[in-house]
Amino acid sequence: MFKNLEELKSYVEGNNIEMLDFKITELNGRWRHLTVPAARLSKEIFESGFGFDGSNYGYATIEASDMIFIPDLGTAFLDPFWERPTLSFLGNIYEITDEGKKLFNQDARTILSRAVNKLKNTGIADQFIIGPEFEFHIFDEIYFQNKANNSGYYINSRQAEWNNDNAGFKISGDDGYHKDAPHDLNRNIRSEISLAIENIGIDVKYHHHEVGGPGQHEIEVKMADALTLGDGSMKIKYLIKNIAHKHGKIATFMPKPMYGEAGNGFHVHMQLFKNGKSIFAGPEDNYAGLSDIALNFMGGVLKHTPALMALNAPSTNSYKRLVRGFEAPVVICFASSNRSAVIRIPGYATAPEKRRFEFRPGDASGNPYLNFASLLMAGLDGIEKKLDPIAMGMGPYDKNMYELSPNEAAKLTFLPQNLNESLDALKNDHNFLLKDNVFTKELAFNWIDMKKEESKIINNYPHPKEFDYYLDI
Repeated sequence: MFKNLEELKSYVEGNNIEMLDFKITELNGRWRHLTVPAARLSKEIFESGFGFDGSNYGYATIEASDMIFIPDLGTAFLDPFWERPTLSFLGNIYEITDEGKKLFNQDARTILSRAVNKLKNTGIADQFIIGPEFEFHIFDEIYFQNKANNSGYYINSRQAEWNNDNAGFKISGDDGYHKDAPHDLNRNIRSEISLAIENIGIDVKYHHHEVGGPGQHEIEVKMADALTLGDGSMKIKYLIKNIAHKHGKIATFMPKPMYGEAGNGFHVHMQLFKNGKSIFAGPEDNYAGLSDIALNFMGGVLKHTPALMALNAPSTNSYKRLVRGFEAPVVICFASSNRSAVIRIPGYATAPEKRRFEFRPGDASGNPYLNFASLLMAGLDGIEKKLDPIAMGMGPYDKNMYELSPNEAAKLTFLPQNLNESLDALKNDHNFLLKDNVFTKELAFNWIDMKKEESKIINNYPHPKEFDYYLDI
């Protein structure tokens, strides 16, 4: 937003900004923040930053936890959720060394920057262009608790088929796709969110009600470079959750909040550009008109999909979404216009400059910087090794993967069935991430340890459904 400190000072004075807020990304993809009065605005803030304890953010051990956050002028946005006019900033994490401060090599935002720089250094392309789709639920009420003697949750949505408080306009289970008023009760909230996204400089492609009847929604943004939409994804999730909260509702990106209902994915469309032109467009006799580079990129993503799942679907809840049906992909393959494949090539993207594919099994329960960086590194590995997904037997499969015969299904490779399986895959297949020191081994194993502990805790809790099966044993 601002190129230099003078532009920032002029904006602060001209718009009566009273507070400056600084948002720091935890390893797990959540924000923390600290705030200072705008009267304290100085060059020192953007050169020396703020010290904090990195061990509280999941990045470092107690023995080496002193870190510095330095805000990035270019990430500023007018934060609409404060009573006093407030300007918010994102930035990078630095560590303190004997030689002074240096970029922390486990900072997720820095990792994405390194991945994009690696792409540029190859000479193959100079932009990683992505288009994420934001799927989420808006609920009217959520209650949950986990005590020794009482465990469970309660969800309420006014438009759900089980609810009588909707003037008769219910949406049944999987019948919500593109529903119009009066069924689509939260359409005005989606419009408010979309305008807020536009106000921070990100173009919205469209928004609509999604498949899930009890309040599932989607906002898709126009494709842009990965660095822009790494920051943008953090901002968009912030806007969605806080605007819903302003209206007394709860927005969640939880992959599978309800049994038997559609889950929330985070589909990522991908292209490589060089000198302003897509290099994914190829000859018409190639599959879907994709270039050899595009197919090699796809081959790398497919080869490393089990490991990628640990970063792109990093919750125990993720694998409750990845079951057959509900348009959720479970088979590691590619196809055109087939929503049951891990990689889908949109059938409508026929113009050469639009040719692309999307990675479908991920969700928004993780860290978007790591999502995008890992996909890029997998694709670059495929280009480097000239991996051909057709020769690898990974497609194209232009049929519904849920309707394969047992013999056909036996030839396919399926996604990990739970978080622990995906973490084991990452443990055994992470060298592609470490090339040119883009990711670090410390980060990979820190992530694995953190997520293994989450899984252990959740698996140790008795589940309410277990009482159905085992109470009378």
